[in-house]
This record gives sequence, structure tokens and C-alpha cells, in this order.
Amino acid sequence: MTLTQLATVAKVPTTSGSRYLQQLCKHWSHNLAVEFTPEHGTIVFPKDARGADYPADALVTFDAQAEMLDVRIDASSVEQRDHMKGVVARHLDRFAFREAPLPFDWQDQ
Repeated sequence: MTLTQLATVAKVPTTSGSRYLQQLCKHWSHNLAVEFTPEHGTIVFPKDARGADYPADALVTFDAQAEMLDVRIDASSVEQRDHMKGVVARHLDRFAFREAPLPFDWQDQ
């Protein structure tokens, strides 16, 4: 990507990070470009998904640890980054309904 990327990261406390990562990746693999293992996953959200018009695609990365799920969003605009924060949090909370709402302490970079 030649555009400046805007990133945000969150460390989400959970002992089920690998399970949630795999569930989310399987869920999104039906209509998005997804690659994942039990410990690491990436999802590409097209710049024009659902009528959006962002400068470039967004990339969401998950890394599961024993007590934490690391989430990173790389976006092409502040609006896309902020939108993706909500998308990721809502979907993760749906799969983690027993412990939702999970705390997301987003750190914009």
C-alpha cells in the first residue's frame, strides 16, 4: 500500500483468544480474504465493502496468547480505522457472549 497507514492495537484479556480468533476468521472467510492458524489470523476488508469508499483496504490481524487476544487494525483513513474498531469489537463480543462485553483499550498509532 502506498498510502499512509493508520493503525490501532488492543490487547483483549481472555483465555479463549485462539477459539475466538478461529471463529471470527471462519465467519469472515465466507466473503472476505482470510488466512489463519490457531494462533494468528488476518482478514482483508475491501475499501468498498458494503458501499464504503475508503482509499484502500483495511487489514485486521489477530494474535492469540494464553491470556490475551492481540488485535491490530491497519486502515487507510481515520474514518475507516474507527469504523473497523466497532466492527471488530461487535463481532468479537458476539462470539465471546459469555464474557462480553470484552474490554478494548484501543491504542491508536
